[in-house]
Amino acid sequence: MLQRHLRAVCAATAAAGALLVAGLSGSASAHPSAAPAPPTAAESLRTAAAPPGLLAALQRDLGLNRRQADRRLANEAEAGATAGRLRAAVGGHFAGAWVSGALSDTLTVATTDPDDVPAIRARGADAVVVDHTLAALDAAKARLDRAAARHATTATPAWYVDVTANALVIQADRTEAARSLLAAAGVDASLARIVEATEHPRPLYDLRGGDAYYIGSGSRCSIGFPVTRGTQQGFATAGHCGRAGSTTSGSNRVAQGTFQASVFPGNDMAWVATDANWTATPYVNGSSVQVAGSTQATVGSSVCRSGSTTGWHCGTVQQLNSSVTYQEGTVSGVTRTSVCAEPGDSGGSFISGSQAQGVTSGGSGNCTSGGTTYFQPVNPILQNYGLTLKTTGSGPGDPGDPGDPGGTWSAGTVYQAGDTVTYGGATYRCLQGHQAQPGWEPPNTPALWQRV
Repeated sequence: MLQRHLRAVCAATAAAGALLVAGLSGSASAHPSAAPAPPTAAESLRTAAAPPGLLAALQRDLGLNRRQADRRLANEAEAGATAGRLRAAVGGHFAGAWVSGALSDTLTVATTDPDDVPAIRARGADAVVVDHTLAALDAAKARLDRAAARHATTATPAWYVDVTANALVIQADRTEAARSLLAAAGVDASLARIVEATEHPRPLYDLRGGDAYYIGSGSRCSIGFPVTRGTQQGFATAGHCGRAGSTTSGSNRVAQGTFQASVFPGNDMAWVATDANWTATPYVNGSSVQVAGSTQATVGSSVCRSGSTTGWHCGTVQQLNSSVTYQEGTVSGVTRTSVCAEPGDSGGSFISGSQAQGVTSGGSGNCTSGGTTYFQPVNPILQNYGLTLKTTGSGPGDPGDPGDPGGTWSAGTVYQAGDTVTYGGATYRCLQGHQAQPGWEPPNTPALWQRV
């Protein structure tokens, strides 16, 4: 595999949308304009609104001071927006993007075409030329997911697309088990990399203490994110915590609600509709700072988890679109992280800055020796069940009442990178996956939408 790492040697002009040499979170303009500057990605995603508990955990777990933690979150927001623009620019050659460095101040974008390198460097990012597109690796992983339904996977506890290695990685107790799974799926071995399994993940619903909810008269899990569905209030959580029809009570043992839908294994998602005496708020574990949205974090970005057993802990996003095998079966489409977790943290919130990421699924290790934890992304939960994430209700570009500009963009809709919408007579392409919020109309959020 060609791994030619080309370092960016200069900052691009503001007209080219470059990142500042000093970091990814700035913006520059050679010619002042009377028109107000569009919001930066950090402003759009409200990185300054990160919960205090998250910031404290980020400093403890990643060895940062408060100023560095703030800078890292801002850099990651800008990197995600830039990666989205470059993904659109290189098209089918795109092979993934990730951030690195203590402050996430280096963005790397991979492509299969050397001719894309100048465009990548012009945006201030590093470029890597590789053999396989992200689309090819994702397609191979999808074949493995389908094969797992009819093929034993106990000896292959996890597999995922690793964009930094440009490979479909399979963790296996035995090399033969991984090769057998590849053969059953009809996946070319040249796309795969087999590594020794160091983890045997399990769901984390055997809870103790902390901010939790009870299922029936037995187990406990952690609340993920408060949501609404029309006038009904509730919360998203992990599917393995309960089945449709299961009743819940709060940490105070007061009757709380009922599971409306649940999927596990396959995915690990569920939602609970709560009784009238429970109110959905945009907070995580009593924090005074509100969740602002659900924009998906880039590989390498910091991410923090709040759970009922171990509280706040942080790490980084290692791989998106992972599959993991628990005793109960295989779960696909989860995100693999370096955050620790313990039994009782299941269902709890994963958040990056002020942006909701997902609900804790399972993992290996603990918060004494460290470990690996997977989360079910929140956007598919919102989309599958028609839920709306409870947030502050307005974005940084909230225009008040914009009238009826017309178009297909709609608040509450979950958009994926590459989706196109119309708004006010113009067409826009989505740069980063998110659920649209009031105030996040395409003209107001260049971090999320690009006019085409």
